[in-house]
Amino acid sequence: MRKLTLTGTLLLMLMSTALPGQMTPGFRWTFLPEPQMDEIIGESSGETAWNTILETGGYNKNRPAAEYGDTFYEARIILERLKRYGLVGAQIDRYPGGQVWDGVKGELWEISPHRRKIASYIDMTAMLASYSSDADVEAELVWVGMGTQKEVEAAEVEGKIVVTEGSIGSVHSEACLKQGALGVVAISQSRPAFDPLQIPWRGLRSRRDNSDEESRFGFFLPFREGFYLKQRLVRGEKIKVHAVVDSEMMEYDLQNVVCHIPGTDPKAGEIIFSAHLFEGYTKQGANDNKSGSAGILEVARLLHTLIEEGRLPRPKRTIRFLWGPEFSGTGPWVKDHKELMENILCNINMDMVGEWLSLNQAYFSLMRTSYGNPHYINDVMENYYRFVGEGNRERIHVRSWPYAYPERIVAPTGADEPFYYSIDTHFGASDHEVFNDWGVRVPGIMMIAWPDQWYHTSGDRVDKADPTQMKRVAVIGAAAAYTIATADEEMAIRIAGEIASNGTRRLGHQLVRGLELLNKTNSNGFNDAYRMARTIIETALENEKATLATVQELAPKSSRLKTYLASMWEMIEGIGAAHMEAIDKHMSETAVRLGSGPAVIVLSEEENRGDGIVPKTTKLVMAGGYRGYAEHIARASGDDADRSRWRRRGFDTGELHLLIDGNRSVLDIKDALDAQSMRRSNMTQILEYFELLKKAGLVTY
Repeated sequence: MRKLTLTGTLLLMLMSTALPGQMTPGFRWTFLPEPQMDEIIGESSGETAWNTILETGGYNKNRPAAEYGDTFYEARIILERLKRYGLVGAQIDRYPGGQVWDGVKGELWEISPHRRKIASYIDMTAMLASYSSDADVEAELVWVGMGTQKEVEAAEVEGKIVVTEGSIGSVHSEACLKQGALGVVAISQSRPAFDPLQIPWRGLRSRRDNSDEESRFGFFLPFREGFYLKQRLVRGEKIKVHAVVDSEMMEYDLQNVVCHIPGTDPKAGEIIFSAHLFEGYTKQGANDNKSGSAGILEVARLLHTLIEEGRLPRPKRTIRFLWGPEFSGTGPWVKDHKELMENILCNINMDMVGEWLSLNQAYFSLMRTSYGNPHYINDVMENYYRFVGEGNRERIHVRSWPYAYPERIVAPTGADEPFYYSIDTHFGASDHEVFNDWGVRVPGIMMIAWPDQWYHTSGDRVDKADPTQMKRVAVIGAAAAYTIATADEEMAIRIAGEIASNGTRRLGHQLVRGLELLNKTNSNGFNDAYRMARTIIETALENEKATLATVQELAPKSSRLKTYLASMWEMIEGIGAAHMEAIDKHMSETAVRLGSGPAVIVLSEEENRGDGIVPKTTKLVMAGGYRGYAEHIARASGDDADRSRWRRRGFDTGELHLLIDGNRSVLDIKDALDAQSMRRSNMTQILEYFELLKKAGLVTY
């Protein structure tokens, strides 16, 4: 009877989610009480954050050579603000950097048949391609189209400067290094239909290119101006130019700005914010990522102000802040603070958060942690995303002013528009990956607006940022961090309840994924579709249960919380069981459609082998901190140590590492990888990789 009652309850729950108007008009909630939210919302200043973007990187400019041997102006501004605000521990931690290319001068002038300027580093720093070598030459321009080998050969480019619509790096390699051209002029193809004036930040070679071969030089033209030059060349006009380039390689250090808001209990754990203040030193992007840097600075300011003035109680957990060079600076800092990382509960990373959403046609996204690093931080963040999103849109039910916007959060000089947001699955490529790393294992999420129509281009300036967006960013970040920093037994129970509630929705999404696999299959793929449909639900269920389990760290001695978590676990398992029944029923109906018997799950020989291996990490994995395990893989495999090689084989080694928990089999790990990816991994390659990890001493079976 108990099972029947549970099944009936679950069916009612599933049916209820299909009813219209599931978000009750005017119903909004947050973990923090309303008076505390009012203080956070009122204190947050979008204008202050917007001004920080303007002052640290509002436009593209040449960096003075003196900065490389001293303190970069961005780091200096952040540090000055922190000291002015009174933040504890404000300082710059420095690490060896090496050498970086720096442009000094770049001029391209037409000298025949007219005298006119074509490109200038003074006008737009992005016009001079990074890693351009010194030059002072006069030569004829020649059109090479997309710059293929055939086009370059036909143009007879030796001693000339080629003009192309192709990739500047590829054309430079073919035309200059192989066929004797003096330089490249590339016409930007970076979203020309959206903005014909922007130029991408690109170079003649990658920062990872250690080739001894000396580059020539390259200039970029915006699409609008390049179009006219192209037309003249295509018509056969002879154009002669004078190119002057001056550049140098500069020594520099990696500069990480840090501070913290101390909690009352040093043993209770910490929360750490991160944002990359630098992404290279020639490129300066207002949104990427001066906006994220301004965002966490505003969070630091407003929380510090509220706590010091007694408007919010001091939390028991410390809230820490880190600004540094993306990966290259964050990585060494995290590695150097290995003991501190053991006390960090989670990471909130802000990257490209300031975009004016409607101007960029963007959504403000929360990139969750992966299945390999489940954590309650995801649902805490989602709570505040939803609160801002639902409070700043007009619903037809509440269209009468002044009640149209239930919780209007708008900066005085910012856009007055809805908060377009999206809760998305994990995506890396920013500093939260340093924290999510196998050798660190601090769950990290990313706040990011996407798409960004001026991403990695000269158009990434402060005019694309919005004070209202920055105010909302600060509110979400501050509220989420303060929730965790102050969480006690009661708050932990509330967070667990919200995880379970959101989990039912997430599992419902996985159910429809499975149903659609069966809907789209044919007889040949029937068995595989059925197995994958079950795998998707099984792995999602395990992730929900694991996420609930992480809440215990907020009140580790609470038996009440432990009992509550067990009840939520049981409820989630019931949902999963009901979904499995639904998949089996849909499989039977699919068999009728296909005119076949029921689907059968048959494991291959290698899958059976993988099902019998349960890997467990050794202490060596975390002994060296961030990326410390990589050297052991290198010694074990030589050339096979290149992590990108394994990525090219079709699976994410970073996520594979995180999924090793001593309970999952290799087959379980493969299934969890496949459930999260748009492509399927290969069991043979995964088994080979595990043998490599075992040889390296990083796992045992």
